[in-house]
Amino acid sequence: MHKNLASRLDNIAPFHVMELMKMAAGLEAQGRHLIHMGIGEPDFTAPQAVIDAAARAMADGRLQYTSALGLPALRTAISNHYKQVFGLDVPTSRIIVTAGASAALLLACASLVEPGREVLMPDPCYPCNRHFVAAFEGRAKLIASGPEHRFQLTEAIVRQQWDALSAGVLLASPSNPTGTSIDKDELGKIVAAVKELGGFSIVDEIYQGLSYDTAPFSALSLDEDVVVINSFSKYFNMTGWRLGWLVVPERIVPQLEKLAQNLFICPSSVAQYAALACFEPETIAIYEERKAEFKRRRDYIVPALRDLGFGIPVMPDGAFYVYADCSRFTDDADAFAKQVLNEAGVVIVPGLDFGPATARSYIRISYANSLENLQEAVARLKKFLPVA
Repeated sequence: MHKNLASRLDNIAPFHVMELMKMAAGLEAQGRHLIHMGIGEPDFTAPQAVIDAAARAMADGRLQYTSALGLPALRTAISNHYKQVFGLDVPTSRIIVTAGASAALLLACASLVEPGREVLMPDPCYPCNRHFVAAFEGRAKLIASGPEHRFQLTEAIVRQQWDALSAGVLLASPSNPTGTSIDKDELGKIVAAVKELGGFSIVDEIYQGLSYDTAPFSALSLDEDVVVINSFSKYFNMTGWRLGWLVVPERIVPQLEKLAQNLFICPSSVAQYAALACFEPETIAIYEERKAEFKRRRDYIVPALRDLGFGIPVMPDGAFYVYADCSRFTDDADAFAKQVLNEAGVVIVPGLDFGPATARSYIRISYANSLENLQEAVARLKKFLPVA
């Protein structure tokens, strides 16, 4: 490493899965046909209305910088969305549009994480969450959270693990990699406990639109001090457009605006104009049809994987992931994933990136692929795996 590089880089781990993706690309370059169940990305792209809105914005020359907080019309549309879907009055003034949910998390961590302080989060969890904390010289305190807790933190765990260095919690509901949500009552208890202890609560809700078994709710209904992250990438199928938002308490909006001005100037203007079309009734109808298709795929893949011998102790209720125990087949999930890639032609993700607690015993499977491809993947795995 270059002698002048900042030491904080030592706290940012690489994405191990990217090595797997390079291996997959190499095999495809050789003519191998692979079925991808590793990518955390909808296989649906933005609906035509969204693409048309972007084209109109470009044709009309609406390509200048916007406010660092985002287009007023888009902030209003997001506010209306909270009202229509959740019955919540979320003032436009509390909504900040960002360059993807990643920028939203960066802004949240930049404003709340002090050097040396700890942020509690479950293990397993999305790896970037701990790296966002590390980027501002805080420390992610990963707490092993097993299937008995739906792979999530609980109020009891938070109180048990809280100490003098604790600053807050960073939660995701539904979660990547597990696809599990936190029960509303439990999340309310966590938020209340953290507030009582003098900390902050950041809740990542980017998969919230893809909740299948219960009526979706937002943590914004629990306490006005909760910081909520959301995105146009998952439910709205706009991954490469890099657009998200966060909702923060009114009193800290000026501080976040100052940060956003300096760090990002503004989100993409074209993406913002395009996103306005996401909230049209006809577009929402398309998203709801796609959500139903994701649920259909989940309802196929979970029992199919169980029949193959994978342990799925918790039914995923959101997102498009299954977190599966592969310990019946291996004690090294990383080596197992590479073997499945090379011998079965199926791309899956080992637990290695998501924290040490499940690194060797779990794999993440994405069902963001057609039902036909999922069926073919199961057939390939059945041939590959030892006979029960």
